[in-house]
Amino acid sequence: MDIRQLDRIDLNLLVTFQALLEERNVSRAAERLFLTQSAMSKSLGRLRELFDDRLFTRSAAGMVPTPRALDVAAHLPNLLGELQQLIQPSDFDPLSYEGEFALIVPEFIGFWLLPELMARLAKTAPGMRLKSVSRAEHQLELLASGELDFAIQVEQHIYPPEVELTSLGHASPVLFARQGHPLEGKELTWDMVSDYPHMQLFIPDLKEALFVARGDSAFIRHEAVVPPHFETGHLFTALQVLKRTDYLMPGPPVFVEDSTLSSGIVSLPLPDGEKLKVQYVLAQHVRVKNSAAHQFLRQTLVEVVDYFVAQRLQSKAQPA
Repeated sequence: MDIRQLDRIDLNLLVTFQALLEERNVSRAAERLFLTQSAMSKSLGRLRELFDDRLFTRSAAGMVPTPRALDVAAHLPNLLGELQQLIQPSDFDPLSYEGEFALIVPEFIGFWLLPELMARLAKTAPGMRLKSVSRAEHQLELLASGELDFAIQVEQHIYPPEVELTSLGHASPVLFARQGHPLEGKELTWDMVSDYPHMQLFIPDLKEALFVARGDSAFIRHEAVVPPHFETGHLFTALQVLKRTDYLMPGPPVFVEDSTLSSGIVSLPLPDGEKLKVQYVLAQHVRVKNSAAHQFLRQTLVEVVDYFVAQRLQSKAQPA
């Protein structure tokens, strides 16, 4: 396609042409498009120049289209209809939708979020395919390039204006250890914790996290000066290592609230009564803001998080 030939076409002229074909009268066509008769006559002149044809001749019954005009008329309604569909947002039907999305979901979130998410999508959007990975650096760049559709992450302290955030709530980290760990049941201090090696779940771009950038936490200061003996992005591997060592590992308390994970693992409060809030967000690029499919998936993700939070609150409210 040589798009240079299309450069001289004013789409408004095609709308004018369709009105003239339907009305066969300059005055009525002008009134229909809220134009003056003079403006409509000028547009007809430009159409004749564009098609190199008179297009219409006058008769007692009104304007009569030429063979060239009739030839164009055979294609024009479909063309205008397709243009209208292109410009206007299409109706989105999740049940018939077919498409793939790429997500970053940390494993310590994915183990509870993704099973519920996929179960819901299997019913509401069976043709929606997800590609989820648990770790990737430079996530904001991946969102901008289109390689990534959504990123669930620890909230960073700076975001570019083209990235939109949806809050997913917060969690206060605890320390995980094996059952029977020497520190279990004791009132902890940071000096006591420092006597034991610790391990860390990999969190992409952790240094850019909001709670790290604030730097007003003893937990952050401790983590900064005590390098981990073991770092991994695999949650189940981390928990198995904990069970066989005296390592300590910080993380959200949800780990021990899941019976499939908590066997042999206990949670210890942060030393000195520290309460730290780690914010989690769902990040998306503004390029997908008007995509009905993206917004359907975003809303479903938020609903799953809300459902999970409600289940946790209900479980805590029940007597032991």
